[in-house]
Amino acid sequence: MSIILPIEIHTTDTSEVHSVKALLDSEAIGNFIDQDFVRMKGISTQSISRPILVYNMDSSPNEAGQISEVVDIVLRYKTHSERMLLVVSSLRKQSMILSYTWLKGYNLEADWQTEEVRMN
Repeated sequence: MSIILPIEIHTTDTSEVHSVKALLDSEAIGNFIDQDFVRMKGISTQSISRPILVYNMDSSPNEAGQISEVVDIVLRYKTHSERMLLVVSSLRKQSMILSYTWLKGYNLEADWQTEEVRMN
């Protein structure tokens, strides 16, 4: 299941603020930001020491290639604020994806019918 959240991200190097609609996806395994969004907004990236190979569900290599960058941001949702690294990847239709681990880590209450998320 998924919910779209209005998020603000603040870059840690230039203090720029960008609004983004983040997909909160209970089945996602990581926190991601779209590479086209990053390039369009001029957000600085950091290379990771060992690129991560990406595979599709059928075990074939993903056409977007490997993951080799992250962005260091401060994420703000309502009154909640946290610094985090987002993996840069091709997300196509989404600008950002927040995973089940993010949801679980903060023990968020998600009402999947009204698409309201409350921070505990």
